[in-house]
Amino acid sequence: MVIGDRLRELREQKGLSQGDIEERTGLLRCYTSRVENNHTVPSVETLGKMARALEVPMYKLFYEGEGKAEAPKLKVKRDAEWGASGRDAKTLRKFQRYLEKLSDKDRKVLMAMATKLART
Repeated sequence: MVIGDRLRELREQKGLSQGDIEERTGLLRCYTSRVENNHTVPSVETLGKMARALEVPMYKLFYEGEGKAEAPKLKVKRDAEWGASGRDAKTLRKFQRYLEKLSDKDRKVLMAMATKLART
C-alpha cells in the first residue's frame, strides 16, 4: 500500500495545498512532502491528524471507492514490499477480501482497535 500517493490524491481532490495541511495539522509542510513522496511512513496518530485535516474518515486513507455503491478496494504496491509474493501475498489477498466485505460501521470499529493496538 502506498499511503503517500493516497494522501496526495485526497489532498488534491479537496483542493488543498501542503501549506493548508500544515495549518490544519501542525505538521511541517516538508514532512507532508516527505510522506507524499514515500520517503517516510507516518504513525497511526499522524494519519489520524491528516484524515481530520482532509475531513475524511481514516479508513478512506487506505481505500478507494465511494460509499456503499461499490466495495472499497485496497491499494497495493506490487514490488519488493511485504505481501508482494509468496505466502505473505496470499495472506494479504485474503485480508483484502475480508476488508472489502466490511460495513462502514465495522470498518470504524476495526480502525479503532488497530489504533489502540498500535499505541501499546
